[in-house]
Parts: sequence; C-alpha cells; structure tokens
Amino acid sequence: MSAGHAHGAPPEMEPAPAVPSWRLLATLGFAGALAGGLIVTVYSATLPRIEAHRAELVESAVREVLKAPARWDTLYLEGGVLTKTPSAGADRRQLERVFLGYTASDSVIGAAVTAGEPGFSDVISLIFGLEPTRGTLLGMKVLAHKETPGLGDKIEKTPFTSRFDGPATPLRGVKSAPSTPNDLQTITGATISSRTVVNIINNATSRWQPLLQAYLRGGTP
Repeated sequence: MSAGHAHGAPPEMEPAPAVPSWRLLATLGFAGALAGGLIVTVYSATLPRIEAHRAELVESAVREVLKAPARWDTLYLEGGVLTKTPSAGADRRQLERVFLGYTASDSVIGAAVTAGEPGFSDVISLIFGLEPTRGTLLGMKVLAHKETPGLGDKIEKTPFTSRFDGPATPLRGVKSAPSTPNDLQTITGATISSRTVVNIINNATSRWQPLLQAYLRGGTP
C-alpha cells in the first residue's frame, strides 16, 4: 500500500484551474447583449400589432362616447392651441390630443377627451364625450383601473356609466337622485372611486373646454 494514500480515502483532486475574470465578464456581456437583442427584436416585431390594437381600442371608445359620429378630426395640443396639423418635425405620438366628432352634415357633435387621476387603488383612466359649447356630457367609458372588484369596479358598469349621458359640467357628485342638471349620483360603497371619476371629468373639462371653444372660433384661448 502506498504511504501517501490511506486505505479507503478518496484520491486527492487536482484543483480546478481558475477562470480568468475577463472571461466571466465577456460571457456575462455576451449573454446580456444576446438577451437585449432578443428583447429589441421581439418588441420591434410586435410593436405594429400593439399600436394597431391600441388604435382600435381608441376608435371604439371614441365611437361609444360620441354616439357613433359620422367622422372625427384628431386635434393635437401644441403651443397652447389645438390644431389638426402639428408643426413639421413634431412627434404626434408625444402630443396630447382630443377627437372632435361630426355628424354626416358636418355639424359638431362633441369632443372625446381622455384623462386620468389616482383613484382608491391606482390611476383611473377614462374617455368622455363633451359638447364644448354648452359643457354637457355625451357619455363616459373607463379605459383602465385597478379598483376593488365588486365595489370600485362598478365605475365601468351600468347603471353608473349611463349617468354620464346628458348632465352638465361641472359635475356635482351626490348620493341621492339628481336634483339639478349638474348632479351625478355616485355609487354606494364605492364613493371614492365614483367621486374620482367626477373629479377627473371636471378637471379635464375645465382645461379642454376653453381650448375646444377657441378652436371652433378659429382662434386661441
């Protein structure tokens, strides 16, 4: 028996050669670049479909809150005024916009306005139809929210959504049946969520109505 190896003991293992740090960094860098490249490739391939889907959702929402207009113009907010034709070089995707709907005889129906503010759980995003001259509402549709199921989520369901067809702005959230044109009955058990919707519309109307009126006059606010 060899003196250097006890009976039953495992043979001594040669230590693994150390991997140079530059090789580890190179491997990590390559893996990161590959993953990043795959993400960019997938994103680029799916972006057109994502944007097309978003456009379809917006079109459907505009039709709903403006009661199926014959057509509409997209108006962009640039330099404090609304315009159909932003300046050369402007990125239309970065500009705020509203949609001005018309009847078949080119009479203005109203504008579809998107807006959002924090609700009980998260931001509530919605779109509503506004008759800009009188300030009456034509309809409302919730686009996104994370309100409590069974309570706050009632803001996207009837009868609450149907209450936005006809009242005058600024709205006044009330618990009982409306007694004035500005009253809108909130939801029992979801007061915060429903009052948030009222506040969103009031704040957006106070901002956009003067801009829309100026556009229809052909001038600036």
